[in-house]
Amino acid sequence: MISLEDIGGRAVAGTLYGIGVGPGDTRYMTLRAAALVCSVDVIAFFAKKGRQGNARKVVSALVGAERRELRFEYPLTDEVPADHSEYREQIAGFYKETAAALEAELKGGRSVGLLAEGDPFFYGSFMHMWRRLDEAFPVEVVPGVTGMSGCWTRANAPITWGDDILTVIPGTLDEERLTQRLAASDAAVIMKIGRNLEKVRRAVESAGLSDRAIYVERGTMADELIMPLRECDGVAGTYFAMVIIPGQGRRL
Repeated sequence: MISLEDIGGRAVAGTLYGIGVGPGDTRYMTLRAAALVCSVDVIAFFAKKGRQGNARKVVSALVGAERRELRFEYPLTDEVPADHSEYREQIAGFYKETAAALEAELKGGRSVGLLAEGDPFFYGSFMHMWRRLDEAFPVEVVPGVTGMSGCWTRANAPITWGDDILTVIPGTLDEERLTQRLAASDAAVIMKIGRNLEKVRRAVESAGLSDRAIYVERGTMADELIMPLRECDGVAGTYFAMVIIPGQGRRL
């Protein structure tokens, strides 16, 4: 019988692992990711104030009570616009302190698994740690199923057909740019919805795509919500939501 350890391999001392934990359902984690979560010396994760942290929640069944953990709590998230100087200053300082804490663990010879929702190299906070530590320490990035892949699968909506070009758009863009990008897209995924939901709805309508747009909140998770975007009246929107617009390309 081949064990999970045999398939995924064990963590190496003094190595930083960026572990993609997938879209939310623990069963969608890769074997490598699951094996490392079980074997690293330290589990590290980002979280919003007062929250468990989505990536940490995904791996709960794999982490015992005695594991050493590092919780990195964002000083702010969507309270201030990302292009505001206050946001940049606070988050930059936070990432600097976080990198220093990880560096101390790695210098002590401990392996660290820094969890990331979806894939670590796709809109992930892990990338800011990778940029600071990759040249000084061994770093391995473990790819994960992206949130958008989990969402369009749960919505039963194939996203690209034939020669469709997929555009991934952050919902934080201003309404005019959102509309322009959407109007030029065969298929689209709008991420980082949060408080931008109404703006996104207007942009999708202006681009003439409302009939194809699907709202997916916490896709693959126990409390997921899936509905046509045009029916989202009264929905508050969360950061872990996205709008998917399937393409209409060649179908044989």
